[in-house]
Amino acid sequence: MGESALGGVQVCVFDAYGTLFDVHSAVGRHAEALGPEAMAISALWRQKQLEYTWLRALMGAYADFWQVTADALDVALERHGVGDDALRARLLKAYLELAAYPEVPVTLDRLATAGIDLAILSNGSPAMLEAAVGHAGLDERFAALLSVDALATYKPRPEVYALATERFNVRPDEVCFLSSNAWDVHGAAAFGFRCVWINRFGQPAERLPSGPVAAIDRLDGLPPLLGLA
Repeated sequence: MGESALGGVQVCVFDAYGTLFDVHSAVGRHAEALGPEAMAISALWRQKQLEYTWLRALMGAYADFWQVTADALDVALERHGVGDDALRARLLKAYLELAAYPEVPVTLDRLATAGIDLAILSNGSPAMLEAAVGHAGLDERFAALLSVDALATYKPRPEVYALATERFNVRPDEVCFLSSNAWDVHGAAAFGFRCVWINRFGQPAERLPSGPVAAIDRLDGLPPLLGLA
C-alpha cells in the first residue's frame, strides 16, 4: 500500500450504527406518522440507546442491544407523548432495516480489492447485525461480524476491542478502526488501534485520552489514508 498515514494496516474494523448504517433512517421512514417531533424522537432514541449501554456496563447488568434499543425507544416515545403500539412495532422493525450510507458499498469493495480484511465490531446483537448487513446487501463484504454479546458487556471496554485482534491474530496497531462515534474512537485508540473518526456531522473533538490518527467526513475518505489510489 505504500507510505501513508495508516501504512501496515492488515484489517479494517468498522463500528456499525452511525458509521455504516444511518441510525436516523428508521424514524425517517415513519416521520409523517410521528409528526413534527420525529427528529427529536430519533435523537432521544439514539441518546438513550447509548446511555443505557454505558450504564448497563458499569452496573454489570447486561441486556442485549435489541432490548436496549427497545427500552430507549420506549423512553423517547413516552417523553414525546406517542402511545401507538403499532407504530412502535414498525419503528423497531425499521431498525433492522437501516439504510447504509451511500458511499459504503463502493468503499468496502475498494478495500477488499486491495486485500484488506474487513470486519464489523459492534454493540449490536448478532441477529441485529446480520439483519442490517443483509438488508443493505453487504453480506459478502465482511470476514467477521463481531458482537459484544460474546462478552456480555459494551464498548468502550477494552476486552470488546480485543475481539478483533483475537479473531484476526493481529496486533492492535495492525488494525484500523473506524467509527462515527468519537467516544468509540477514543476507546479503541486507548486499546491500541489506529483509529479514523468519521465525523459526519462536523462535531468538535472530544476531550478524552488517546484519539484518532485522522478524521474524515465520509467513509470514502479512507482509501487515500491507506495509500490506495
